[in-house]
Amino acid sequence: MVKHAVEANFDGLVGPTHNYAGLSWGNVASKSNVHAVSNPKEAALQGLAKMKRLADRGYVQGILPPHERPHIPTLRSLGFGGTDAQVLEKAAKSSPSILAAVSSASSMWTANAATVSPSADTGDHRVHFTPANLSAKFHRSIEHAVTGRSLKAIFADESYFAHHPALPSVSHFGDEGAANHTRLCGRYGDPGVELFAYGQAAFNEQAPAPKKYPARQTLEASEAIARLHGLKTENAVFAQQNPAAIDAGVFHNDVIAVGNGNTLFYHEMAFLDEEQVLSDIRSRLTATELEPVRVSSAEVPLEDAVASYLFNSQLLNTPDGMMLAVPGECREVASVSRYLDELLKDGGPITSVEVFDVKQSMRNGGGPACLRLRVVLSDDELQAMHRGVLLTDELYQRLTAWVEAHYRNELSQKDLGDPMLLEEVRKALDELSGILGLGSIYDFQL
Repeated sequence: MVKHAVEANFDGLVGPTHNYAGLSWGNVASKSNVHAVSNPKEAALQGLAKMKRLADRGYVQGILPPHERPHIPTLRSLGFGGTDAQVLEKAAKSSPSILAAVSSASSMWTANAATVSPSADTGDHRVHFTPANLSAKFHRSIEHAVTGRSLKAIFADESYFAHHPALPSVSHFGDEGAANHTRLCGRYGDPGVELFAYGQAAFNEQAPAPKKYPARQTLEASEAIARLHGLKTENAVFAQQNPAAIDAGVFHNDVIAVGNGNTLFYHEMAFLDEEQVLSDIRSRLTATELEPVRVSSAEVPLEDAVASYLFNSQLLNTPDGMMLAVPGECREVASVSRYLDELLKDGGPITSVEVFDVKQSMRNGGGPACLRLRVVLSDDELQAMHRGVLLTDELYQRLTAWVEAHYRNELSQKDLGDPMLLEEVRKALDELSGILGLGSIYDFQL
């Protein structure tokens, strides 16, 4: 029996060490803003404002907490010893690049936090979570342990939720989470088709692969997650990303495609074999008919799609169709702005466009879709989860006051070795875990 379900969005709360270290090779925005001075307070408030705006529209909006940064346990594992202050001093003096990596606030992009399969798709009819190993980038590869703790604290009832450890942290099983995964369905409670996009087949050296930038997701990782989640053949499609798109800066598939319900909004350069991907989805999407919204290079050149993050937008149901929540940059790129105006005239499934200011995140290469992890939940599952992380007017006010009290207005690379920053972060996160009711999830609390 099909159960009523909703799609909840869990946004990452931007952490106090939000900075521009240019750590992500293959992410054009990240590299182009390297060493700029960031504003952590503004970034966190922008993220909260986005969450509040969607919550006010009636969407179920949750929060995933930031991680402890700088991450002292990682520095200790790399041979930096002494007190915490001495560890920071030594790292800042001898290995500032490593210090920058363990200070990244990249956990804010929760599209990379995990892959989630709803209970309507899985063999045991539980919601399954697998934290992404993010093995392609050192600064992100240290996230999955705390991500797993957070998800287990929020979705603790084992009768409804199943948690898997991250895949082995090696290139053959590189996994970037929901940034390379989307789900197509009729109603959210219907069995759906989970679309896994991958950059290369790790065990096939003859298979197509990008030449300039690394493919972060492998076919083998996507297949492993489908097995772990108990997906049947009719519930999964594996689609290779176009290597030329990866080499143009499409480091994740959510930079060039986004799906919701029965609609797939994508650029013609998204997939290596576009027609086969659409055919595979159609053959499995039995409860409804696929509505592809294809954007050609003539309408929006690939470089403009990457610059604007047109496809790194949220596609959300409304009573009158679907709303596309785009970053402000989409109105600053002429071809994209023109396309959006024409899109609303064509009578398709996307009936409205709303602009969101997430500029602090965009400068590091993350748009609205990067900031959220989608979790489809039945009514019973929604009641069973820890509801202290769901955004309400009261929680929004508390978190806004918390950010105002604990975050700096400016942060540069030289600030990362400041022991006072570490103290500020730990004090803030200790208070936050209490506000959200998550218990002890951080290393310094254990």
